[in-house]
Amino acid sequence: MASFNGEALKMIMDKQGLTLSVAESLTTGNIQAMIGATSGASTFFGGGLTAYNIYEKVKHLNVDWAHAAKFNCVSQRVAIEMAKGVSSSFGCDIGIGTTGYAESSSGVLAPHAYFAIWKRNGETSDGEVVAKGLVDGKDHKRVEMQRHVAEMALNALLEYLEGCYEVR
Repeated sequence: MASFNGEALKMIMDKQGLTLSVAESLTTGNIQAMIGATSGASTFFGGGLTAYNIYEKVKHLNVDWAHAAKFNCVSQRVAIEMAKGVSSSFGCDIGIGTTGYAESSSGVLAPHAYFAIWKRNGETSDGEVVAKGLVDGKDHKRVEMQRHVAEMALNALLEYLEGCYEVR
């Protein structure tokens, strides 16, 4: 997997006048750090939130309690709700959400994670999922998995944007 190109993301986001916010669980701030490492990221990056447990996901991101509790907060739906919730909370055009298991534990055979990217339609809360994925982490240790998922999500965002907008 190619490493994330923050300058390319900044160029597209600025050219299109788009803003971004991030809701992280499994990635524990890695996405925010990768964006923040890009000089001038404040032109498009509204900020982020690390919500590590169900209480914070429900309170700050409007994640559905019943569904999240049933799946220990690890599902594609939770990632989508996190992305939509952070986009709404920060008033940004695009939201990214990540959730998953960074390592094996009781009941979790292998690390895996979900990410989702939500894009608002104009100034409304309506929008759509523009990218999502399940990341298999069986070959990664905990910290490697967190970084890997962050890169996967950011590269999926970049791929989506490059497919939608003329890049020059």
